[in-house]
Amino acid sequence: MSSPPLKLDTPRLAVLHEAYRDAVRAKRWRSVLIAVCVAVGIAVSAVSAEVDLGKLFTNIDKFSSYIGRLFVLESGQMVWTDPVEWYWGLQRWLSLLGETLLIAYVGTALGAASGIVLAFLAASNVSPHPAVRAVTRRYLEFCRTFPQLVFALIFVIAFGLGPLPGVLAIAIHTMGALGKLFFEVVENIDMKPVEGVAATGASWPAVVRFGAFPQVLPNFVSYTLLRFEINVREASVMGFVGAGGIGQDLIEAIRKFYYADVSAILVLIIVTVALIDFGTERIRHRLIDAGTSA
Repeated sequence: MSSPPLKLDTPRLAVLHEAYRDAVRAKRWRSVLIAVCVAVGIAVSAVSAEVDLGKLFTNIDKFSSYIGRLFVLESGQMVWTDPVEWYWGLQRWLSLLGETLLIAYVGTALGAASGIVLAFLAASNVSPHPAVRAVTRRYLEFCRTFPQLVFALIFVIAFGLGPLPGVLAIAIHTMGALGKLFFEVVENIDMKPVEGVAATGASWPAVVRFGAFPQVLPNFVSYTLLRFEINVREASVMGFVGAGGIGQDLIEAIRKFYYADVSAILVLIIVTVALIDFGTERIRHRLIDAGTSA
């Protein structure tokens, strides 16, 4: 038998209704207060950053006209009507694009390899000593604090123009970014295999190699592939500071107002990044599915 419905007397019901209205009213006031604080923060930030909406709307036509000129050849025709003229420098651009991919690949590989080693030193559950953990984490923070272009500028001054500064800049920043992601993964592993290997009297490298590393390898590969996607985009602008890659021709075309060249190079970069994103996404999903099924 079903129990009879609960009946409340009128005074009790009125008290509950009032309590509910108070709770709704308090939640509404909190929402209003948060919205006001956000609006004030935006206003203060806009004033500090000298945001001028009048200037924005006054000059918006210059932006749109620049975008329009990107797709017009010097003859006045649209770029797609004469692909040969549009991509007159295709051979050189493909060579520089290949250099960009190599910069991203080598920088990602070096950064990921270094990040793997430092991740086990920074993880609280497998680090050999608290002091080592603290120093390693501060070092990783330093590596990912500065933008890659800043590192690239420094290395261009030190080593001269070319791909080497771009590779080093990407490697250092990748090491800092992936190192943090990696040690967070390590801190969430199952410690029983680690404790089992340690109980045999194995050294710290052996404990990490056989107890921890097999558990985190799929995640490490997934994060590395994701970072490679990011680094391809970053390597595309390394040429802005002389660190090699297709960015050096892109910035030259922008400075000299070669509008059709700018659009041609941008289309190459967009297509390349889209293909890489698609390929690495498929690989990452397979790794995730394999790890889940395992």
